[in-house]
Formats: sequence, structure tokens, C-alpha cells
Amino acid sequence: MVLALIAACHPGPTAAVTALSVILSITIGLAPVRVATVGAAILAGQLAIGWSNDWLDARRDVDAGRTDKPVATGAVAVSTVRTAFIVAALAVIPLSFALGIDAAAASIVLTASGLSYNLWLKKTQYSWLPYVVSFGLLPMVVTLAATPPAVAAWWVVATGSLLGLAAHFANVLPDLEDDRAAGVNGLPHRLGRVGSGLVAFGSLLLASVMVTFGGLLMPAAGGAPGAPSRYSDATVAAAAPSLLGLIGFAIGLVIAAFGVWLVLTRPPSRLLFQLIIASALIDVVLLDLSGSRLIA
Repeated sequence: MVLALIAACHPGPTAAVTALSVILSITIGLAPVRVATVGAAILAGQLAIGWSNDWLDARRDVDAGRTDKPVATGAVAVSTVRTAFIVAALAVIPLSFALGIDAAAASIVLTASGLSYNLWLKKTQYSWLPYVVSFGLLPMVVTLAATPPAVAAWWVVATGSLLGLAAHFANVLPDLEDDRAAGVNGLPHRLGRVGSGLVAFGSLLLASVMVTFGGLLMPAAGGAPGAPSRYSDATVAAAAPSLLGLIGFAIGLVIAAFGVWLVLTRPPSRLLFQLIIASALIDVVLLDLSGSRLIA
């Protein structure tokens, strides 16, 4: 039952998002205890989101014959998943406040946004919104957990939001028909397979552009058009993409192109979501190379 309960939390996305938060925390130099607390708070939130999804969708998954869902196959009871969700959701609160009020606000909103998708928004044209909000807030939780709290650079937040948008469309693609039959009519269902695939990998490409070249736009931040930059030439030079950054961007471009090709020529599969995760990990490595530029 334990393994089935773990499988019901959507372990792939849960582990990936938690790992992203830990890597970003290390990147900006948080103390080890702080890094662990950030990871625990994000993990609790992701567990709550994953378990609530399988709990709320239990009847629909049974009717659809989903063999990949432990609740649908009877490997774990619905009541057990519901209880696990409640415990995880409650754990988010103290773990988040251990990071300070600012980081707690971002962390709790991040989790609440994900839950809003499961509770209601997944069936509406605004199904994309929780992904954009939650993924965009992820770097904010990390930077606001610093001492003193700091705001993440706008391009880092934009990168997170774009990755979230890509993840939403790619994750929904394999289930479009089953979802429609169950009355789920989110934005991907309205756009269809090809339109959703193009949005997914177009967003992925834009995220790669942001993480590679976003730092170059930092000198203009906060200044009026034509005003002297408050950044030195050395700072601007440091913001320029490195050779590794350009290689990472090239890989991201190839992944996006491959994803579009798959969307246009093959039935949708989980491979699309896996490509998004692979590109996100590359972007995180590039963010890691950005160091202090992650902070506004």
C-alpha cells in the first residue's frame, strides 16, 4: 500500500519540482538547513497537490479504466489518499512559516494555486493559470527564504511561468479524449492536440530564451528609456550567456523542435511531458550558472 500511495502522489512531477527548489536554493547560497526546509515545504505542497488530484478524480479514473492510477485499480483506498492529502496540506503551513513570512506567503499561494486546478480550474478555459502562477512563484519562495528576503529577477519568474505553461499542455495531451468524455474542458481541450502541442513547445522555447538571454535585459530594469544604466560594463558582460549557456540553449531548441515534430506526426504520449522535464532540468543548470543574477 505504501508504494501505491507514493505512486498516487504523481511522483515524477513531485520529485522534479522539489529538486528544482533545492537546486535553486543551493544556487543562491542558502544555508543547508534552509535548503532542506525549502525542499520540505515544496515537497509537502506537491504531495498535497498530487494526492488531491487522485482523490478528487477517483471516480472519473475508475470509469475511464485508468490502469496507471492506484486508486482506480484498487491498490490504495480513496480514503487513504484523502487522509494523506490532508496531512500534507497541513504540513505546508508550519514548514512554510519556518522560512519567514514572505516566503511562507509565496509557498502557501503556490500550493493553493495547484489545488485550485484540481478543485475547479482544470475544467475551465483558465486551466493554465495555476501552472503559470505556481511555477512562477517557485523561484520566489527560494529567494524570499534568503536572509534578508529578496525578490527573484523578473526573467527567472518568467522562465518558471513559461515552464509551467509548457508542462500543463504537455501533461494533458495524452488524456484529451478521456478528459473530454468526463466533462473536462480546459484550454488544451479547446485548442486541440496540435494547437496544445505548439503552445507547449513554443512556451518551452521561450523559457530557454529567457534563461539564456534574460540576464542581458537586467541593466534596463527599473530605469527610464534612455537613462544611464546603473550597471557596470563588467556586470553586463557577466550577464552575457556563456559557451555552456549557448550549448544548453541549443539543446533546448532541439528538444522543442523534436516535440513539435512529435505533436504533428505521432499520437500524444507521456514522452512529451518527459521532454518538458528534461528541458526544465537543463534550464535549471543554466540558472545555476547564473548565480546571484537570480535575485533582482
